[in-house]
Amino acid sequence: MIKVAPSILSADFSRLKEELAAVKQAGADLIHVDVMDGHFVPNITIGPVVVKDMRKSTDQILDVHLMIENPAKYVDRFVEAGSDWITFHIETISGLKLKQQAMKLKRKKIRVGISLNPNTPLAKIKPVLRFVDFVLVMSVFPGFGGQEFIASSVTKVRQLRQIYKGDISIDGGINNLNAKQVVGAGANILVAGSYVFKSKNYKEAIESLKCAI
Repeated sequence: MIKVAPSILSADFSRLKEELAAVKQAGADLIHVDVMDGHFVPNITIGPVVVKDMRKSTDQILDVHLMIENPAKYVDRFVEAGSDWITFHIETISGLKLKQQAMKLKRKKIRVGISLNPNTPLAKIKPVLRFVDFVLVMSVFPGFGGQEFIASSVTKVRQLRQIYKGDISIDGGINNLNAKQVVGAGANILVAGSYVFKSKNYKEAIESLKCAI
């Protein structure tokens, strides 16, 4: 089954509660929350306070994607705020620290993911795959929404699927056309920001991704 995770980075934050309700009604399976610190990526987005308010506004799974320099320093705050999944970047955390975080978070029933940037080879995450519940493949360089999909990401997903049986998520420039390629390569969770939130009909946009088989 293909799951769709709308990224709130592209939502209208002046009416965030309504946006969360709208994508849930439209068939979203979980919500992707992009946390950026202005250091690891060239943008600043939200922190635990907003995640806490989101938790009050929706019962959907919150996948909190930590695109920050020192995730271990802040992860507890995001868990306390109501995160269900936590995604770390392999570029910002060592294998040992990831193992320690994964053990701690799984005791709290939090799913743990590892993400890698387009220019980071799969070899970088191979040693930690046994510690995580899912892998998030970035198909754009993180920092801003609305970027163009990097086609080589399809090959990376295909190679990852050959060595990994867990959930594979992909994030960046996803639409109804390239979704078919990444699903065919082995991805089963599609993160989509602009394609959903900038569409005229959220339900049609989400359904078009779920049909990408």
